[in-house]
Amino acid sequence: MQLEAVKSVYEKIIGNMETVVIGRGEAIRLAVIALLSGGHVLLEDVPGSGKTLLAKSLAASVGCEFKRIQFTPDMLPSDITGINYFNMKTSEFEFLAGPIFANIVLADEINRATPKTQAGLLECMEERQVTIDTVTHRLAPPFMVIATQNPIDTQGVFPLPEAQLDRFTFKIPMQYTSHDDTVAILKTHQRESISLSPVVSAEEIINAQSVIPEIFVHQDMMGYIVSLAEATRVHTGVLLGVSARGALVLMRTAQTIAAINNRDYVIPDDVKQAAIPVMAHRLILRGTERVKKTAAEEIVAVICDSTTVPTEFLQS
Repeated sequence: MQLEAVKSVYEKIIGNMETVVIGRGEAIRLAVIALLSGGHVLLEDVPGSGKTLLAKSLAASVGCEFKRIQFTPDMLPSDITGINYFNMKTSEFEFLAGPIFANIVLADEINRATPKTQAGLLECMEERQVTIDTVTHRLAPPFMVIATQNPIDTQGVFPLPEAQLDRFTFKIPMQYTSHDDTVAILKTHQRESISLSPVVSAEEIINAQSVIPEIFVHQDMMGYIVSLAEATRVHTGVLLGVSARGALVLMRTAQTIAAINNRDYVIPDDVKQAAIPVMAHRLILRGTERVKKTAAEEIVAVICDSTTVPTEFLQS
């Protein structure tokens, strides 16, 4: 098992991104973990908080194809996936691939498009394929969607459907940088934009991703992960809890965290590190809880603290 290769890829990408994306250490870390887990990331906060910069820096650090989709209210699903058009010269229909056919896709301001258009990403993100007129087209690995969205109270946005949110491995709030970090940003970018060069290849990403499923997860640890998911379903402040897909994503990201820590097995701390960014955005809260911005994160934190860890891991 090539644990060192996973750790090396992880450290190379983070080191490269941190030269441009300043004061976003945790967001960078989670984005790279999502990439190695074969997942997708949703970045949220006000315009100008560095969401697009983080996404473009991650794409620039990997030697693979990158495309950007700027979502707008008048966009159609076919603008994302592509169309079959009639070629007058050949008198045949031909497939014109949309911008989703890339390795890393930036879905910028995803919640400015209508739910119908957002639904164009569902099959792409879950099954790594696009079906148009009964013909299925596979998406080449590695494939990752990095979406950015403005807060729901921002003018001109549509809330993401629950099914769409469930496709994202992590939802990462960007927030404002500290005073010192903001000064560092001004110093770094005072003259012109800094361009990044790839530090890892697409093949290295694919090889690292293939290692993650081999990380050992004890059956009791699987039970612990399921218990966390089940606890969200019975919490008094939660209307809709974490699904089986969410539990699977939590296990996969815990495996990735174990790998980048040079371990071939998962421990409870790996699960707890991933729990809030994996589970919080999957919760549909009841009326009074929705008012508080960090309510979902606090609920997951309480569940992690109150759920019993398997005995053998406590002893070790």
